[in-house]
Amino acid sequence: MTILYDERLDGALPEVDRQALIHALRSQLPDLELLDRQEQLKPYECDGLSAYRSTPLLVALPRRLEQVQQILKICHQQRVPVVARGAGTGLSGGALPLEKGLLLVMARFKDILKIDPAARCAHLQPGVRNLAISQAAAPYELYYAPDPSSQIACSIGGNVAENAGGVHCLKYGLTVHNLLQVRMLTVEGQPLTLGSEALDSPGFDLLALFTGSEGLLGVITEVTVKLLPKPQIAKVLLAAFDSVENAGQAVAAIIAAGIIPGGLEMMDNLAIRAAEDFIHAGYPVDAQAMLLCELDGVEADVHDDCERVRQLLQQAGASEVRLARDEAERARFWAGRKNAFPAVGRLSPDYYCMDGTIPRRQLPAVLHGIARLAAEHRLRVANVFHAGDGNMHPLILFDANQSGELERAETLGGKILELCVAVGGTITGEHGVGREKINQMCVQFSSDELSLFHGIKRAFDPLGLLNPGKNIPTLHRCAEAGAMHIHHGQLPFPELERF
Repeated sequence: MTILYDERLDGALPEVDRQALIHALRSQLPDLELLDRQEQLKPYECDGLSAYRSTPLLVALPRRLEQVQQILKICHQQRVPVVARGAGTGLSGGALPLEKGLLLVMARFKDILKIDPAARCAHLQPGVRNLAISQAAAPYELYYAPDPSSQIACSIGGNVAENAGGVHCLKYGLTVHNLLQVRMLTVEGQPLTLGSEALDSPGFDLLALFTGSEGLLGVITEVTVKLLPKPQIAKVLLAAFDSVENAGQAVAAIIAAGIIPGGLEMMDNLAIRAAEDFIHAGYPVDAQAMLLCELDGVEADVHDDCERVRQLLQQAGASEVRLARDEAERARFWAGRKNAFPAVGRLSPDYYCMDGTIPRRQLPAVLHGIARLAAEHRLRVANVFHAGDGNMHPLILFDANQSGELERAETLGGKILELCVAVGGTITGEHGVGREKINQMCVQFSSDELSLFHGIKRAFDPLGLLNPGKNIPTLHRCAEAGAMHIHHGQLPFPELERF
């Protein structure tokens, strides 16, 4: 499927004079690597959500800040939309290019500018890989806590744009909780600094506003993150359950006991079997659900917490509880979880990864709801999620070569997200809205709330040139899509005119 640019904040996108843009870029930036041939553009037609594809007008790969500034100035002068891209691992189509826009690839900005062990922070260019931060900090017994499954490849700039999380975000937070400062360029190429290295910065918290804005407000040029001391010890408990209900009760019991694990992950049977076949982590393939609970900190405290958690797991009906015998087994347990996505990819030609978040108490009900919806749409779903904070990743298996399966998968994904909203959750936890979930934004938010989002967008980008058509739907889109979102016979936002 090719998704064309479909809307900005206001009106239709003006036509772009491609040759005039190429001439301006090459004359003013003669050493800029600019891709303009079809075979050069093809590799950039999608991000990690490969179901959505669009060939960009041009691809620019700058190496210096001055080049990025000039690119933005030229595009602003010629009214050319710009989509910034990091490593391209995003799963919501946030870096999907536009056929009438320039794709600004920041992957060449991959220098670790400074590791400051005294201040416990790292100064980074936006193309630095997530895992590389912890590797660079390791000699100082420090590390960077957020660890998305794609951490070997994803960039810190992309992590900021999507407010990425990971398996340890329950205890250590999302990107926004581990961020000190961002340097950025506005749509006109003007530099701004958000946040500070101090404990608090004066004025409005624009850093928090910018984090997770998915490239709609500016282009990231430098990031300063917090570094944490490595825990003295970390232990992982694996628990098998005969039902997802019991596993969900165990999660609630652990949190209710005042224990905050470093990570608390759940997988259903289909995901367990896929991961075991792929990684051979030692998972119980007959279990209907499995929990991984990591406890870290001071050795005496971790030992006591392990015993308490073991008792809670058994009281919740665990059929088996295992403590990782050594660091190698602990690493295998986590390798299975972190490789669940590629493992599930071996079960089907294609899969569609969702990213809803729900209250923890709703886990069993939502899993049953997903099973019901999957049966209705004649598709299989493997469930992998951050159980501690209710961030679910249902993986919808389908074959795009089979007529109608992609459409059924997209419809099922939308229904799952709407189910999350219905139980008090949200349509995204860490993957972002991007292009994928833009219709579900009409379910999550009212017209007044969406108008407020548009106001923030206009304050940073009055012409709507930065990553248009993503994240924030126009009210016209919500009205036109209204028939897709009927709840108990009622359309949301009845005040909107239907077309």
